[in-house]
Amino acid sequence: MTENGPVIEIRGLTKNYGDVVGIKDLDLNIHRGEIMGFLGPNGAGKTTTIRTCLDLLQKTSGEVRIFGLDSHHDSIEIRRRIGYLPGDFGMYNDLPVRTILRYLLSLSGYEDDGPMEELARRFALDLDKRYGSLSKGNRQKAGIVQAFMAGQELIIMDEPTAGLDPLMQQEFYEFLREERAEGKTIFMSSHILAEVEEVCDRVAIIRDAELQVVERIDALKEKMGKTLEIEFDKEIDPSVFDIRGVEGLEVDGRRARMIIACDLDQVVKRVSEHNIVNMSLETFSLDQFFMTYYSRPGGG
Repeated sequence: MTENGPVIEIRGLTKNYGDVVGIKDLDLNIHRGEIMGFLGPNGAGKTTTIRTCLDLLQKTSGEVRIFGLDSHHDSIEIRRRIGYLPGDFGMYNDLPVRTILRYLLSLSGYEDDGPMEELARRFALDLDKRYGSLSKGNRQKAGIVQAFMAGQELIIMDEPTAGLDPLMQQEFYEFLREERAEGKTIFMSSHILAEVEEVCDRVAIIRDAELQVVERIDALKEKMGKTLEIEFDKEIDPSVFDIRGVEGLEVDGRRARMIIACDLDQVVKRVSEHNIVNMSLETFSLDQFFMTYYSRPGGG
């Protein structure tokens, strides 16, 4: 891997479970120092992609390279250099969290437990409690600590905020931004669009085992539709909005609401021929985009 090359390179990755397709012909690069969000509903192929990349599942075809190394032949070397939080993370119920985490540190060849202690304080995790006595949220905190405590350059996480309360989620997002500023690369799956919108640089959307969209968050927002609401001084004829790219039109007397997926200028020019009392424009959130995208046949 060159200094400016991708940390993860995925080419034509396919994983079949017998006759069932888990992921199909997936191409994706994750670059150094970015947070990449991997979005999709349950069953879309997010977890299959992550586990296949880590060689925890055997791929059917395609190629995955991490740090320029082959994900299958060099899997042990790759795992030494990454932090990983699976979606079904669990530890030994009868042991204290501190004991388990120190053991995991030793497996990584990392002797300094200072970062582990610091992360535990930051996320309010009691290291002296038995793992089995922890709540779901605290178990997730333990998983987060183990993923980051060895200072790895690449962190891969599957639904990392599951079980965290809203305040702890915000603390975690701030932590991710700090890690990115330190040059860390983070690849995280999620179905929570708000968190992806808040912390990710780019987003990849998977649907029915196939990758549909890969885009920067800011560029995606530019491409996303906008919700336009207009109040006129009298009832308006819906035919005024018979413009290509105007979708989801709702007209109620003097008020009209629509989704703009075209040049806003032409819409404004058309409606300015009428007396406008009030007008508001709001860019779609990723949540709105996601729901609109998945409501279309074939995903757009």
